[in-house]
Amino acid sequence: MSRRSKSSDRWLKEHFSDPFVQRAQSEGWRSRAVFKLEEIDRREHLLKPGQTCLDLGAAPGAWTQYARRRVGRNGRVVATDLLAMPELPGVEFVQGDVREEQVLAELQRLLPGRQVDLVLSDMAPALSGVDVIDQPRSLYLAQLALDMSARVLKPGGSALIKVFQGAGFRELVQSARGRFARVKVVKPLASRSRSAEMYLLAMQFRLV
Repeated sequence: MSRRSKSSDRWLKEHFSDPFVQRAQSEGWRSRAVFKLEEIDRREHLLKPGQTCLDLGAAPGAWTQYARRRVGRNGRVVATDLLAMPELPGVEFVQGDVREEQVLAELQRLLPGRQVDLVLSDMAPALSGVDVIDQPRSLYLAQLALDMSARVLKPGGSALIKVFQGAGFRELVQSARGRFARVKVVKPLASRSRSAEMYLLAMQFRLV
């Protein structure tokens, strides 16, 4: 059996001592990521009873869990990811790559027309640790989520999209400002301070 590296040992120690990890486990959430969405939602009131929400890059499902709880019985949550995701009651899940026509067609079948109130995207690439490789990949996923938002949101809808500071970041924010009346970048407390991860919050979608 191969031994773990010192960096792996440090990560595991930090992970399991993380108060957000401990809280997620004690409260039955699928990951600590839920507290990022919870904090932003508490400030911005993104999720409301009766809404329709599309969650991109949903696995393992913490954001989906939270969204399902917030929209209530009369709301709807559709989630998608490349990875399989354990079933969540009341959630419609599509597994596959949102760049593929078959997956897009299934999402459009589930969400015909413009009926989505909120698009969530916590999508991120498998990080290599090399910025010149990771940044274009993360930027591409953020742009993909922004384009999907423009396709499915009803007028006045919102999008919350994971982004990473770096090359192309300002251009992405400008692109969002061309489609939404209000755009800002937020960093919740549950995002680790050393991470370049932030969230693009785009509100009041406008049909152009």
